[in-house]
Amino acid sequence: MEKEWYVVNTYSGHENKVKEKLEMRASTMGMEDYIFRVVVPEQKEIDYKSGTPKEKVTKMFPGYILVEMIMTDEAWFVVRNTPGVTGFIGSSGKGAKPFPLTPQEVDNILGSMGMSRLDIENEISEGDSVKVIAGAFANMFGKVRSIDLANQKLEVVLDLFGQETVVEVEFNEIEKV
Repeated sequence: MEKEWYVVNTYSGHENKVKEKLEMRASTMGMEDYIFRVVVPEQKEIDYKSGTPKEKVTKMFPGYILVEMIMTDEAWFVVRNTPGVTGFIGSSGKGAKPFPLTPQEVDNILGSMGMSRLDIENEISEGDSVKVIAGAFANMFGKVRSIDLANQKLEVVLDLFGQETVVEVEFNEIEKV
């Protein structure tokens, strides 16, 4: 089984509390190998009051959080029984497991937040093989030359017409091979 992203329904306005509780439960119940990241989809907006700009953070999907997890019976039980969680999206109920989000859906949501579906710090290192999935070099394979965490970019060495070429891609434009 591999880790995938799921949408979890929560009480509206309690997303951050549910995130904290779920992370705490995963830690205390020894589920760190099954429940990886919990994200509250948010975006920054500039609001003008009296002519002065003020930055405010708004929820992209009020009442929902994203959970990256391996869907086992135990992990499903931990998430489903976290206080504030009302259920999974994509499940018919009656004990049925939910459907995960597609990689494209996850890339769109996390990309708009400046995040990547991959946990670059822990999953990818220099020398790893990757596939470019977006942009001018889509569907090409290469090796990671360097990682720029601050700017969310990677340098990847691709084979273009028999020559090694270094290209710069964003985190959400690659997947690990």
